[in-house]
Amino acid sequence: MSVLVLILAVSAACCLGFGFVLQQNVARQAPLSDFLSPRLLLDLVKVPRWLGGIGLMVAGMVLGAIALSQGEVSLVEPLLATNLLFALALSRKQTKQPLGRQGWAGLALLAGGVTAFIVAGKPRGGEAVDDPFRHWLIIGAMIGLALLLTTYAKRSRLSAGPVLLALAAGLLYGVQDALTRVSGQRFSEGGLAELLTGWQPYAVLALGVTGLILVQSAFETAPLRMSLPALTAAQPIAGIICGVGFLGDRLRTDTGALTWEALGLAAVVVGILLLGMHPAMPSGAARSQPARNLQPS
Repeated sequence: MSVLVLILAVSAACCLGFGFVLQQNVARQAPLSDFLSPRLLLDLVKVPRWLGGIGLMVAGMVLGAIALSQGEVSLVEPLLATNLLFALALSRKQTKQPLGRQGWAGLALLAGGVTAFIVAGKPRGGEAVDDPFRHWLIIGAMIGLALLLTTYAKRSRLSAGPVLLALAAGLLYGVQDALTRVSGQRFSEGGLAELLTGWQPYAVLALGVTGLILVQSAFETAPLRMSLPALTAAQPIAGIICGVGFLGDRLRTDTGALTWEALGLAAVVVGILLLGMHPAMPSGAARSQPARNLQPS
């Protein structure tokens, strides 16, 4: 594993984790009438703290894109999942909650699971699949599942809605990461002209905006512990599926390696859930305030 990829991916995770906490601090005050509406972004953009969170998220996405250009999606995605560690660190500072057994167990499982998956799988590059049908089948399945989750989330708003929206956003972000890798390859091969003549960069932008609306709606309707674990778990899984499915990423497939890879991913998911449900994660707030009364702090 390249040290550069490691530094870039972990730096991206740091920016993403801090950015998510700052965004949720503000989004939880938005009115429910903005749920799943672009108006939500128009209201939030007026608040400096939210803009700071978005700035950190954009920085994380840029660093993640650079990491993806240097390494395989199957390698970078598990490292990006460590954003929850940084989110918890900032949340602990805000809430003054100690880590306790749950926090340390979640940290160990997340870090150990990422390490086990990478060491056992040894992700490496290969030849991308040329079959367009396979591309669209995998991408369509991810987007279709995200759409289905969003539909159910609209019906269950304040119960399972935030979790479903976060899962949908995670799936879209995983596909976005894969298409970011493709866009980077097009740019390196033919420059800006080659990049802009493909559909991938426009899809990256559309997926990013759609995912942002889903995430902010999830942050708006529930505490961070309800949404961030689902988002953090879904994104790497979707990214790995795309990476192995059509980008040519290769993982070791002998019985022992597959066992450790599965155990590693399972440990990552359990660790994410333990950290995400930690009492240090910010709780929700009353959302009776109109958008114009969002605190600009």
